[in-house]
Amino acid sequence: MKLLITGGAGFVGSRLARTILAKGQLNGKPIDSIVLADQFPAQPDLANNKKVTVMTGPLLTQCADFAKIKWDGVFHLASAVSGECEADFDLGMRSNLESTRALLEALRSAGNIPRLFFSSSVAVFGPDPAHAFPHIVTDTTLPAPQTSYGSQKLMCEHLIADYTRKGFIDGRSARLMTVTVRPGKPNGAASSFFSGIIREPLAGEVSICPVDDTVAHPIASPSKTVEGLIRVFEASRDEYVGRSALNLPALNVTVAQMLKALEDVAGPKVRALVQFKKDARIAGIVDNWPRGATGDRAKALGLVPDTDFKDVIRQYIADCQAAGLQSTALKGLNQ
Repeated sequence: MKLLITGGAGFVGSRLARTILAKGQLNGKPIDSIVLADQFPAQPDLANNKKVTVMTGPLLTQCADFAKIKWDGVFHLASAVSGECEADFDLGMRSNLESTRALLEALRSAGNIPRLFFSSSVAVFGPDPAHAFPHIVTDTTLPAPQTSYGSQKLMCEHLIADYTRKGFIDGRSARLMTVTVRPGKPNGAASSFFSGIIREPLAGEVSICPVDDTVAHPIASPSKTVEGLIRVFEASRDEYVGRSALNLPALNVTVAQMLKALEDVAGPKVRALVQFKKDARIAGIVDNWPRGATGDRAKALGLVPDTDFKDVIRQYIADCQAAGLQSTALKGLNQ
């Protein structure tokens, strides 16, 4: 199987690649090669793997090369993030919508109908005066995005559904919940603080929370997210049901519940490193996001959400330990 992962050097893309390489196959077909396409270099363990090829550069300019290869499978994860798309409309349209259209045309040109997974987002949902906006969104809730990022993701969902209807690809889209806890430094996503209020205190650093502690949001651990990506990719057309996007499983939590879990795992001194300073721009974006989500179609595929946010925190600590970052991740615990 020849596999392409766009955004393959990112956090989720890298974790997905490692998981697939360890698994050795998808749907019983052995993995012959994986191409990781990203604007940034891949981690050394992936770049040095004999089955991995790294392509670095803007996705929009790489698609001409993609058309020359008959891919068996594609995970399309590359995306400009929410905050970036609000700040720079042209960047979002180019990186999200135009790049996706170019990728789909490359796959169509190759002519072998590859299977494609698209990572959409819970940000496709939002309040609209013409439609009631439930606190908990479902697979059948009408998408009404209130950000450019959410609008671009929704447009891509429809493109992929239509390319599938026309028989150009075998596409399926899944709406990812906010992946928490992400390692590294904050990025341009408006949701970045959902990781920051856990990651920074565990490193002994102050974290500023830009929203009230009553804010609720659907999240998913990295392991549950990657599990969902692979299961949806491997699902048959009958299992997937139709062509519309589905919601991946979510753990619905408030900021207050997240911080309580942090205190339970790491102690009150670590929890005290989180301070509140409202950022009107970020709060305005988050106010238009769902407070929670469910996914019956994902459940039918055997996917279940994380059950306890304390376990999500412990998973992050374990990941840091496995990566040799124990002293950084546990610094706050020893103070």
